[in-house]
Amino acid sequence: MAQEQKQPKKAPETDEKSDAQANPDVTERKEQLDEDIDAILDEIDDVLETNAEDFVKSFIQKGGE
Repeated sequence: MAQEQKQPKKAPETDEKSDAQANPDVTERKEQLDEDIDAILDEIDDVLETNAEDFVKSFIQKGGE
């Protein structure tokens, strides 16, 4: 029995500069979303820095769980 391996199809390469020039609203929205994501990740980091021990303890299994 021969096994066939499928090669994943690669997405065609796009020129990001041409996309940005074609639609500046999309570029502006992407930048805003990137900033929002960075702010959320920073907030998560702050919480983990102050409550890391409690956070980890909540995932520790206790006998039989």
